[in-house]
Amino acid sequence: MCDRHNSDIGCDPGHQAVLAKLKELYCDLFRHEGFGELRVEMRILRRGQKEVVIHCGKQYRFVIDAVPSASGRMPQG
Repeated sequence: MCDRHNSDIGCDPGHQAVLAKLKELYCDLFRHEGFGELRVEMRILRRGQKEVVIHCGKQYRFVIDAVPSASGRMPQG
């Protein structure tokens, strides 16, 4: 879904929450009569997690478990 190397990424409930919020905000901005901005940040956290911050007037923060790749390293991106 999101990652061309891991099609299961969209099945995790944490990812579903992020994707749902992105879709909601995108639709709100598209319907808005003026200027709008949508920005996404991702940060690597300890314990195999990533923080996803969505900026759109407010900040929406999500912490998601990240699964290491077969080499044992965190996926880049």
